[in-house]
Amino acid sequence: MTVIQIFLTTGITVIAIYMYLRLRSTLLDVILILLFLVAGIFFVIFPDTTNDIAHWVGVSRGADLLFYSSILFLLCLILKLYSRLR
Repeated sequence: MTVIQIFLTTGITVIAIYMYLRLRSTLLDVILILLFLVAGIFFVIFPDTTNDIAHWVGVSRGADLLFYSSILFLLCLILKLYSRLR
């Protein structure tokens, strides 16, 4: 593993633990956190896999696929927070 992979894996794990401690109210939250953790670590360890998956779904680059997925994930979190405020 390279230094950046160790840094990113540690960062993803810390974020997932923080999210779990803050949002552990429903089963959906736990499932989303675990998916984030597993997918994040998998894509950090095997970065070429993102290109293969991206080409399979019709996106040109793996980085773009991760960017689009991140936008959807953040939108889900924003909607969750908005619903709690309402």
